[in-house]
Amino acid sequence: MPNITFSTMGDTPFQQLLGHNPSIMMAWNNLGTELEGEGSLTSTLKEQVRRTLAQQNGCEYCKAKGKPDHELFDERTSVAVGFTEVFLKQRGKIEHSIFEVLRQTFNEREISELCAFICFTTASQYFGSILSLEADTKVK
Repeated sequence: MPNITFSTMGDTPFQQLLGHNPSIMMAWNNLGTELEGEGSLTSTLKEQVRRTLAQQNGCEYCKAKGKPDHELFDERTSVAVGFTEVFLKQRGKIEHSIFEVLRQTFNEREISELCAFICFTTASQYFGSILSLEADTKVK
């Protein structure tokens, strides 16, 4: 059971928790849609990053969507997930040398998108964790 009640606004349990503040929910959803879609990085790569983050960010709802699928990893996904694991271990304090490794695979635009996606996804997963959003929660 979540720590607050579900609102009547939103299509998913996550959105219903944000739905107590409809303008925040809409802005959050819009940013999430933008970041999750095909940008400089593929949505497949970003989904593997999201799954990697979910395993350690404490949101049971997010974890229930699955662990990273190593069969879908190519070189770029492997580097992005490796960077994500460094982020999780270092809690954001990432040395310059790690970015030099990233630059061997990604350009500046892609690195910016990857970092934005990691930070937004972490915030989303923390939100679910703080409010105890459970894996088996159903939309009402």
